[in-house]
Amino acid sequence: MKTSWILLNIVLVAAHRQVTYIGDQVLRISASSQKQLNLVKSLEQLQHLKLDFWKEPVRSSLPIDVRVPAKHVSTIKTILKSNNIAHSVMIENLQSLVDEERISTLISELRQNGTYSFNYRYYHLLKEIYKWMKNLADENPQLVRRMRIGRSSQGRAIHVLKFSTGHRRPAIWIDAGIHGREWIAPAVAIWMAKKITTDYGNDPSITTLLNKMDIFMVIMANPDGYVYSKTTDRMWRKTMSKRPGSRCFGVDPNRNFDANFGGNGSSRVPCSESYCGPHVHSEPEIKAIVNFIKKNGRFIVFLTLHNYSQRLMYPYGYTQETPENVEELDMLAHEATEALTSLYGTRYSYGSIVQLINESSGNSIDWSCKQGVKYSYAFELRDEGQYGFMLPRSQIVPTAEETWLAVKKIMEHACNRLP
Repeated sequence: MKTSWILLNIVLVAAHRQVTYIGDQVLRISASSQKQLNLVKSLEQLQHLKLDFWKEPVRSSLPIDVRVPAKHVSTIKTILKSNNIAHSVMIENLQSLVDEERISTLISELRQNGTYSFNYRYYHLLKEIYKWMKNLADENPQLVRRMRIGRSSQGRAIHVLKFSTGHRRPAIWIDAGIHGREWIAPAVAIWMAKKITTDYGNDPSITTLLNKMDIFMVIMANPDGYVYSKTTDRMWRKTMSKRPGSRCFGVDPNRNFDANFGGNGSSRVPCSESYCGPHVHSEPEIKAIVNFIKKNGRFIVFLTLHNYSQRLMYPYGYTQETPENVEELDMLAHEATEALTSLYGTRYSYGSIVQLINESSGNSIDWSCKQGVKYSYAFELRDEGQYGFMLPRSQIVPTAEETWLAVKKIMEHACNRLP
């Protein structure tokens, strides 16, 4: 009981330093016509409402998820009701979920030694994750190497874990944590990195793969955004770079790649959640990734982990045109999602970005495809909106386990088709 009171008091003290979401609700909106969709889009332009669209209004066939500040909940519901726009409450009080997360984060700060005592069911602090990465490399010196490939705008290291048993072989890229608030993505990547080390030498498939290919994994592609989401604003998405003359800071790193930069599905407005940045690869985090991949130049698989929506997407996002191997990409996406579903029954949709969520310019898999990476995919992990970015930690390991089956299917496919 005493421990519970201590944790509660720490949470209350910490809350004074953080953005709070008391009474904020997440609504799911279903627009049944283009007229209704346009009305919802018009609400997005009213900056005084400070609406945070978790799922953008792109077409009437897709649900819209939006976080509404407490003081505007009644107004938004009235507008929707008066226009016969169907809606429901997905999250009644966002702050209650934030508080639950905060307590589990405090618990996770208990001392841990090595990767075997590391708790894979928590959303860890960045310093804990970086310590874990070092431990993983130290415990597996013949298989794992940790490399710093750059620094963030605030000076934090961008680390790559290299899993290899040889020298300069065909390679697989996996990244996570490109958006600060998507905590499940790096948590899944951590679990998968450990899985690779335990399966090598025990699982014939992974052993064969690592005897032929290298795997490079960036667990935290946007460390500044992750830290800010942990310490100050749970819903923070962007980087933390500053621009002269702008009161807003940060860039959407997944709109900063050289793939129809600044086009539809991104914004040139610095305060926008999808701000593409002042120029291509303006963000040091993205520049580090781009330079590393170009320098190595032997990647045939590029996988990036996000949440949420339960989708597996391939290029392109900025055009209706398709890659030359679109039939193979679609077939492999089908096989990967079937493998994922086989474990817990979680259903994923699959297809090109533009098919599933409309236009998206400057994203990473369009860029990697343009670089000649044959198998480029983006995962949108659990869930479909019940918790959204606030996925409970009880779902971390199940999400990782099922995602691993899909990732493994893609890697095996690539490995089996090596010359």
